[in-house]
Amino acid sequence: MQVNGKEKRYTYLALGDSYTIGESVAEKYRWPVQLVNRLNKAGRGFKIENPILIAETGWTTQELRRAVAEEKPAQDYDFVSLLIGVNNQYRGYPFEEYSEEFRSLLDLTIAHAGGNSNKVIVLSIPDYGFTPFGKPKQVTITKDIDRYNASNREISRKYGVKYYDITPISRHGLEQTDLVASDKLHPSAKQYALWVEEILNDREFLQLFE
Repeated sequence: MQVNGKEKRYTYLALGDSYTIGESVAEKYRWPVQLVNRLNKAGRGFKIENPILIAETGWTTQELRRAVAEEKPAQDYDFVSLLIGVNNQYRGYPFEEYSEEFRSLLDLTIAHAGGNSNKVIVLSIPDYGFTPFGKPKQVTITKDIDRYNASNREISRKYGVKYYDITPISRHGLEQTDLVASDKLHPSAKQYALWVEEILNDREFLQLFE
């Protein structure tokens, strides 16, 4: 955190895959960007810089870890988010591999938050079984996503980081079609806004900026 006059300034690093980069939505509708904009517009006497995103469509845990190692981001961000795993599931990689690599990535994420687990947030993996693309294999996808999220939730709990279960929101995608982007697979701007609302409803998260 830097203090510019009376205004506190914060930095944010977002790590992930297509859900973080906002595949099929405009840049301003990516959930990390929406989160920053909502916080900055709240008039709380601080400003969060534009988020630094290390995320690409299709990335698995391995690919994200490799990208972070290559880009070498700073290790003193005021908060860092992590959302990863759907492509491990989609490619049929061993589940045990995901648990190991998620734990390793969470170590890395905390390191980039200055070693402070209180400055890290993890989001659950959304369920793409509730999209037109995923509907034909919904039962299998949902079962897998539940297993992956049970793992990342338990690991997050042990590490003491903030965890936001946005998966239930994604499971309205077939009945509320405006929650799905035009590609029939990824979340829409509206769904990302609901994720942001879930985070902002957490008093503990807001305490990061007090």
